[in-house]
Amino acid sequence: MNKYENVSMAVIRRLPKYYRYINELIEKDVSRISSYELSKLTGFTASQIRQDLNNFGGFGQQGYGYSVEVLKDELAKILGLDKGYSAIIVGAGNLGQAIANYRSFEDRGFRTLALFEKNPKLIGLKIRDIEIKDLDDIEKFTRENEIDIAIITTPKEQAQDVADKVVSCGIRAIWNFAPIDLKVDKDIIVENVDLNESLYTLSFLLKQNIK
Repeated sequence: MNKYENVSMAVIRRLPKYYRYINELIEKDVSRISSYELSKLTGFTASQIRQDLNNFGGFGQQGYGYSVEVLKDELAKILGLDKGYSAIIVGAGNLGQAIANYRSFEDRGFRTLALFEKNPKLIGLKIRDIEIKDLDDIEKFTRENEIDIAIITTPKEQAQDVADKVVSCGIRAIWNFAPIDLKVDKDIIVENVDLNESLYTLSFLLKQNIK
């Protein structure tokens, strides 16, 4: 049984923001912070922060606040960042290459082992030290390497076939950048990042501010 299964996704989606600000505090040598001070940084109310963290044990002391180091370690455990994960990227176009080049993922424990692509002009090239391999070799590669996450950056026309392929290879988590709702079994975890939807939301908000 998942001990956090009753925690809402709204709470879960706030945790990475807490973790980001806590890391920034550590970089500034801040050792202690109150929920009120954290609320000024994050934009959430102090009450909301306390309620969110109480879902996982609280970690604070009345009259003291939160130890920044302790809170960082506890949030890392909750988010699974204490484990480390291996990933592959399917689609070695501009977006796939940009993700492969983003070193912060590796610093946080997400290691990209390979990119996969159909375009023969790209196969064999390397992004940093990550090789672009033929998509036809993905099954053999996943048999030889334990892969936790597949990152899909293909055009939407290819994304469902790619999702079916990586699931058949035993990969249980997909980070999907293709603008399509993937059809997968309920036990497969999919996190969608639709850049178009985000831009359209920004467009709407911009329009509302135009007088």
